[in-house]
Amino acid sequence: MSDFRNDAFGAGHDHIFLGAAHEQNERRTWMVIGLCAAMMVAEIVGGSIFGSLALIADGLHMSTHAGAMLIAALAYTYARRHASDPRFVFGTGKLGDLAGFTSAIVLAMIALLIGYEAVTRLLAPVPIHFGEAIPIAVAGLLVNIASVWLLSGDHHGHSHGHHGNHHGHGHDDHDHGHEEEAHKVFDQSGAFAVSIFEDGVPPVFRIAPALAGATLGDVTTASITTIRPDGTRQAFALSMRGACLESVENIPEPHEFKAIVRLNGREHELAFEEHDHGASAAAARDHNIRSTYIHVIADAAVSVLTIVGLLLARAFGWLWMDPLAGIIGALVIANWSYGLMRDTGGILLDMRSDRRLTDNVRSAIEGSGDTINDLHVWRLGPGHMSAVVSVTTDNPKRDSRFYHGLLRRFKDLSHVTVEVVPTARGQ
Repeated sequence: MSDFRNDAFGAGHDHIFLGAAHEQNERRTWMVIGLCAAMMVAEIVGGSIFGSLALIADGLHMSTHAGAMLIAALAYTYARRHASDPRFVFGTGKLGDLAGFTSAIVLAMIALLIGYEAVTRLLAPVPIHFGEAIPIAVAGLLVNIASVWLLSGDHHGHSHGHHGNHHGHGHDDHDHGHEEEAHKVFDQSGAFAVSIFEDGVPPVFRIAPALAGATLGDVTTASITTIRPDGTRQAFALSMRGACLESVENIPEPHEFKAIVRLNGREHELAFEEHDHGASAAAARDHNIRSTYIHVIADAAVSVLTIVGLLLARAFGWLWMDPLAGIIGALVIANWSYGLMRDTGGILLDMRSDRRLTDNVRSAIEGSGDTINDLHVWRLGPGHMSAVVSVTTDNPKRDSRFYHGLLRRFKDLSHVTVEVVPTARGQ
């Protein structure tokens, strides 16, 4: 009978997996709702008093966005108040994604309504009261600009970082931020930067000229040998890749060792320390605030298109410009709705949202000589990932605590469960 040893990070720990900016984003959302609600009431009351159908229509349009943002605000509040509720097995971190998915459906419905109204007016033009419609569209745009300002910051979820895609080790990939701080070595042929390059997985050693305009043309021999804390040695051959030298072999995790770098017959000893593996953009993105932001941006885009359409219609008599602007706005909103629905739906269905993290976890464990039988990594909330891993090992000293220690450096892994299956030799 195999000996199964299981454990998870922190026995008896809580399961609060809310985003780092949860309360800040909650306050921002309520502020925007207050602003939109005030504008909505002013337009509907003003329209009723002055007999303006356009004002009333715009007020009702504003109410649809305010209602959708109310979903986001209530999701923030509910998730915060029930974060410690044991009925939610993995916390309430995904409630924002559920609200984002719901908002995406509302956005799609708004796009359909705008598109339907625009096509109807294109086929059967109606007279436009320019003196009334243009100021309303401008007022709506100003409200949206104020809302964008309230929501803007580091947490609205529109950063377009990596989604765990592998981009290879080409020499033009320096701007991706996955290269560790380089060590510099000097010899008679010049100065060189030695680093661990992991723009995509698996990581490799990279040697590059340290000075702009320099080349590796004078390097005749090069190799690297790592010496780990337990005395284990591993040799790495190097080959040219673009303007750099890169190791042929991949570097197993963890990246904590001494490295003996040999260049042109001379040895240089360098110390590498394990670095913090931060969350990817996909793991950290708050889709709830993103949905609110898209609602505001969508309304602003429609306002801009409406103003342009109305001005052109008034100046040149092109009444078809107004409905055409509506059709363009509907298509833009539908596209944003699809993107939000795709991303939040994937999280709700536990799709792998951080391929790089998954590959790094696999590399960390298999790099220590063990075999992974099963590995699942998924998102629990903004900036919080969970992993379930089953490992086969022939080392009797390695229990679940060893693997927890190995994976603890992945800061975005908030919940880890490990099953250790010893082989016959390891029992």
